[in-house]
Amino acid sequence: MTGKQILTVFGATGQQGGALVRAALAKGEGGQFAVRAVTRNPRSDRARELTRLGAEVVQADMDDEESLTAAMEGAYGAFLMTDFWEDMSAEHEKAQAAALARAAGHAGVQHAIWSTLDDTRECIPLDDDRMPTLQGSYKVPHFDAKAEADHYFTDAGVPTTFLRLTYFWENLLGAFAPQRAEDGAYELTYPMGDKRLSGIGVDDIGRTALAVFERGTDFIGATVSIAGEHLRVADMAAALSEALGKTVRYRPLSPDAFRAQGFPGADESGNMFQFYADCEERFTAARDLDAVRALDPALQDFATWLAGHRDAFDWS
Repeated sequence: MTGKQILTVFGATGQQGGALVRAALAKGEGGQFAVRAVTRNPRSDRARELTRLGAEVVQADMDDEESLTAAMEGAYGAFLMTDFWEDMSAEHEKAQAAALARAAGHAGVQHAIWSTLDDTRECIPLDDDRMPTLQGSYKVPHFDAKAEADHYFTDAGVPTTFLRLTYFWENLLGAFAPQRAEDGAYELTYPMGDKRLSGIGVDDIGRTALAVFERGTDFIGATVSIAGEHLRVADMAAALSEALGKTVRYRPLSPDAFRAQGFPGADESGNMFQFYADCEERFTAARDLDAVRALDPALQDFATWLAGHRDAFDWS
């Protein structure tokens, strides 16, 4: 490594971590940080690409705490995240978060960013039957487990910024992509009614996280909630139609109908979208776009993100 301060980045071959790696390395020789990219498989194509870009790639496993500590030894900062969707277990995700917190404390990390989400139960309590309770004690497990894990980092004495994310627009290229209807048009089928969905492009997550690290101690102990734009799904569909030259319309479902589709994670995703809708004012108010843009002057709105991803959509 160089004489720069080291950032250890977990999830480096995925979306969030990969965006931070790219943002830090894009600074070139003038950048403040060298990147230590963490992956389970340093021989993967994505890991090799990170090496080519100038990162130090190291191996660690989220279920092996010693490997987590080793990955953070000597690092100034660490970007810490877990992936609920690997096995969709909130308890497993919390165990991994606790291991990350202990490892960061043992390694003496001076500034951690914990990629987290809002606790949905503050808006929709467990005894509220608007939506089912999942996995025993959660409304939206991948939100609530991360929120519950926040205290692990402060308990471990880790100087931490809590970076609260939102819906990734990249989901439109995958799990929540427009689907072809019988008439040949495409549909966004979400249970959002006419409420706004806060979204963000993953590159902006990386740039925002890098800005937080670059500001030193300014955001230690703070919660930074981010988004790129708050849009009604009908307006997202209209923007897709205009930008991509396809007919895309919004087909709203009730939350119960969405959950009843039965695909893996349908209950989880249905609850998530219902939370976004039912708690719209609270959620969007926490994400001041001007404040996010102060950290990330290149913050993309939805139209800008679409222009950059026009060729990534699969219309088959």
